[in-house]
Amino acid sequence: FLISEAGLRATPLLQPGSLVRWTYRVRLPDNAKDDHAAASFIADTRLTLPSAGWEIRSRSNASPQLERTIGRFTQFLTLVGLAALLVGGVGVANAVKSHVDRRTEVIAAFKALGATSRDVFGIYLVQVMVLATIGSIIGLCAGAALPFAIVGLFGNILPLPVIPALHPDELALSFVYGLLTALAFGLWPLGRIRDVPVAALFREAVIAEWHRPRWSYLALIAGTVALLVAVVIGLSYDKKIAAVFVVAAALVFVLLRGIAAVVMASARAMPRSRFPMLRLAVSNIYRPGALTPSVVLSLGLGRAVLVTITQIDGNLRRQFLAQLPEQAPSFFFIDVPSGEAERFRGFLKELAPQSSVDDVPMLRGRIVSARGVRAEDLKATAETEWVLQSDRGLTYTGEIPKGSKVVEGEWWGESYSGPPLVSIEKRIADGLGLKLGDDIVVNVLGRDIAARIGNMRTIDWQGLGINFVLVFSPNAFKGAPHTHVATLTEARSDAAEDARVIRKVADAFPMVTSVRVREVMETVGTVVSNLALAIRGASAVTLISAILVLGGALAAGHRHRVYDAVILKTLGATRLRLLGAYALEYLMIGFATAAFGVIAGSVAAWLIVTRLMTLSFAWQAGSAAMVVLAALVVTVGLGLAGTLLALNQKPASVLRNL
Repeated sequence: FLISEAGLRATPLLQPGSLVRWTYRVRLPDNAKDDHAAASFIADTRLTLPSAGWEIRSRSNASPQLERTIGRFTQFLTLVGLAALLVGGVGVANAVKSHVDRRTEVIAAFKALGATSRDVFGIYLVQVMVLATIGSIIGLCAGAALPFAIVGLFGNILPLPVIPALHPDELALSFVYGLLTALAFGLWPLGRIRDVPVAALFREAVIAEWHRPRWSYLALIAGTVALLVAVVIGLSYDKKIAAVFVVAAALVFVLLRGIAAVVMASARAMPRSRFPMLRLAVSNIYRPGALTPSVVLSLGLGRAVLVTITQIDGNLRRQFLAQLPEQAPSFFFIDVPSGEAERFRGFLKELAPQSSVDDVPMLRGRIVSARGVRAEDLKATAETEWVLQSDRGLTYTGEIPKGSKVVEGEWWGESYSGPPLVSIEKRIADGLGLKLGDDIVVNVLGRDIAARIGNMRTIDWQGLGINFVLVFSPNAFKGAPHTHVATLTEARSDAAEDARVIRKVADAFPMVTSVRVREVMETVGTVVSNLALAIRGASAVTLISAILVLGGALAAGHRHRVYDAVILKTLGATRLRLLGAYALEYLMIGFATAAFGVIAGSVAAWLIVTRLMTLSFAWQAGSAAMVVLAALVVTVGLGLAGTLLALNQKPASVLRNL
């Protein structure tokens, strides 16, 4: 209900120690345009009144915790987009290689008839860019239509009204990404073919001669890649994540190239097996024109990216869903007079006999200084500076609070009567640069209270129980007026029972404020569940991209597969033996890249989750195993599908065209 300020002051509600929050709402004249006016107003207010102790929020950060959660989700979407861009680039390289490989005889004929190498390069560069333009336009149309389809199918379950619209600037940026990616990853195979002589082109069906592009083309490739990297980092939501991803991707490319060389060398050094199927599989790994480098790159990169995304996916969903405790308090009660605390506790137990009741004393105070340094001069981390920005809830007790665990120092005990001590949450202490024995000064009711850090705790905030960053020894606030805060946790809760509790408490203790938690938890649960579902959907984008890229890598060697199958069938090899040999080949390559994918992906996910998202990390063994198994199934499945197409070729028609 609403009451005038004069009427409020006439009541006994405003007492020393009462928890009162005064809220000022400011609407700026040009606030509807953007957030620059609000940001400028906030900066001026903090500069003019640095010691006011206000907590200032704008419409862009109405809920800091939810903002951090959505920020982490947006970081995850940034990673998904970068991963899709990377594996898509590898797919472009495989597609260009396959396209050029199928045109080898045509290129040789062009050169034999007088076409220059520059002419050949220009012809196929134009072809690649035209195909990239067509593909990008198809992708833009599909991407622009997808929001309309999602809103049409799932609009009723979205927590906020979403009006889909076309954004030309974002579509133009996506088009630029597509063309730059095609150019950056397509120049290498095109540059290699430019300087190959006619005779080598005709021999390439049986003799693979590795050669790099000339230096001018390497410079062009480097410039294009640098431009793509600059666009990716410069226009990403989180530039730090984008930069780390680019560096990690470059490192992964180098490592996978080395792994491919090791796999081929190991296969070449293996003793000849007496089993023809195994011998053929091993020789296929290192033979001229082997698919091993491209398959190892595509499979290893795809697997590392998938492990990274699934590990981050699992940890984000674990973190989000962990915010929903199984048994949260049903009510919070604040402003319980200290003289009425015991009677109020007994009243709640009588009102709800099957429930549990907790209550602690509570004061409000602001950190003035720590280890002799004023609060405004402390160099706090971004995650802990909120502790210094306004008044904080404080308490005192002789027992270790529920949900807390002492990790440094010792608890003072119930009978402690020495100088004031304080217990601080461990991560907050680390963020403020505090250690055991440092002094903290807090201002409570206009008095500065100094206390020495006696121990540090870790706190389970997810349980929504009563807990505080700062907990003082019992004698620290002796004689200070204060109130209590209490929680009521019901075994079973429904709307009618909640209404009864609120009514009874209001009748018996009109000064106590009741805060119902159940509706809040249901709302938060809906938002968090939707975020977890969105994370899973975003992960599927990378999965589909990785499968398509792997299929492209295997398709790039289809011409060699047809040639091998025809020759071997002509010499008497059976279909079953060839299928077995190819299956063994793909399995060996798959297992060779399994360890790299799991290790590299897990390390990358750990660094991103702990260093960039500042969350705890738990290795998701099930997700890693599923990625390895799925990658093997897809590799063997797609490989055998291409092999069946090769085996279905008629030997006569192929041999006539050799």
